[in-house]
Amino acid sequence: MAYVTGFTASTVEGGSREHSICTAGWRLTERSGERVLQIDTYGSPERQDAGTVSQSLQLDESRARELIAILRRAFPGL
Repeated sequence: MAYVTGFTASTVEGGSREHSICTAGWRLTERSGERVLQIDTYGSPERQDAGTVSQSLQLDESRARELIAILRRAFPGL
């Protein structure tokens, strides 16, 4: 699990490889009394433990605002 404390634009050169396909879920939780959005990805069907939580990201309100700005930049039609 990762509690995101900030976003930076990636400077890694070269193309990214195709990732496996999975589903994601989200829920609201708390951390130190503060509301946090948690996004969980679930293992792909090919994974040994298919359907179990693979990765989790937690965002507080400030990081959610950052992510919204990034999404609007990436997808201007939103």
